Amino acid sequence: MNYYTSMPEKQEIFTLLNGRVKMTHSFYNPTSDAVWLAAYAPNDIKTVLDVGIGTGAVSLCLHTHFPELQITGLDISTEMLEESKKNAALNNVNVNLLNQDITNWSTPERFDLVITNPPYFNGQPAHHNAHHNADIIHWTKKCCARVKPNKYICIIADALCTDKIIATLSSKHFGNIQIFPLFSTKNSAERVLIRAKQGVKTGTTIFCGTSMNNDAILRDGLTIDALLSTLHAQ
Repeated sequence: MNYYTSMPEKQEIFTLLNGRVKMTHSFYNPTSDAVWLAAYAPNDIKTVLDVGIGTGAVSLCLHTHFPELQITGLDISTEMLEESKKNAALNNVNVNLLNQDITNWSTPERFDLVITNPPYFNGQPAHHNAHHNADIIHWTKKCCARVKPNKYICIIADALCTDKIIATLSSKHFGNIQIFPLFSTKNSAERVLIRAKQGVKTGTTIFCGTSMNNDAILRDGLTIDALLSTLHAQ
């Protein structure tokens, strides 16, 4: 099931989070991964860097949870950034957009949260020149470098990448690693959400996870922390 509103091609707008986020149809339209990633952000943050912002879906969903956030979006694709700019304006959200490559971006700036949906897939590069075939370990290291002390990184990835991401986070002194699996029709997780905190030594927690088609997250706009609190209360 898709959790954005399907429309004929002649109509230019579709929505996420049951209408809370508006998006323009373009050469790349987001999947539910964007909604899941935004829903896993911690609540004690003020600044966020969205690495590989694409057309802006993660940042715009994140804004629905935390409207006061200062959001910076990074992408190497000027085409993606132009679409992201349009979508931010459509939702009246201010996003600072930068045409930079996280793998070689030189800056002293750090953020309370670095959030990313890494390009873990392989294949022919798309016409919009976004990252393909990236080294997930190098990508994660560069994202870690942009996190403030005692603050967070949040990642969604194919479950097959989990070992590489966790090993990299540990090597960069991230602890309190929290893994939230997402299941489709398979018995094994299809996606994993991973959240970690810089400079702490707390161990790893693996949550029970849920279906990728969970209405509470994808339609009602519940955060995963709120979802977990309701499960614990039962």
